[in-house]
Amino acid sequence: MKFIASYFLILCFASTIIITITTIQRIEYLFTTHEYHVRVINGFTDNSSLPLVIWCSSEEMDLGGRALQEHDDFSWIMRLKFWSSNYMKCTMKWENIRKSFDAFQASRDTNRCGPYRLCSWMVTQEGFYFSNDGVNWRMDFLW
Repeated sequence: MKFIASYFLILCFASTIIITITTIQRIEYLFTTHEYHVRVINGFTDNSSLPLVIWCSSEEMDLGGRALQEHDDFSWIMRLKFWSSNYMKCTMKWENIRKSFDAFQASRDTNRCGPYRLCSWMVTQEGFYFSNDGVNWRMDFLW
């Protein structure tokens, strides 16, 4: 009987610790600032006559569209929210080509965007490049 009582007390203690840690993590998530700076740059070198058109939206908001000339950029801040999808999709149009991509996806980008929380995209004739420091670019996908 003492064994069952001891086992029950240990189980209750462990459950209390797990519930407390989970609650603290959720409170921290709700009340701390999780901001990510997302930027899309027109990296084309020869589209001075025809801009790169971008339109970004999510389930919660619509950032609208922009026409980016060479080296122009479109940027915004993503604030992670507990009750939100934490996701932003952009559609790019260049000449007759359209491409949609996930400009920000919390499950993918919270670590990928680095300690400065910078998520930069450069769109070129070849494809879409990603950088978390604005200096080192890595091809992410093609048109």
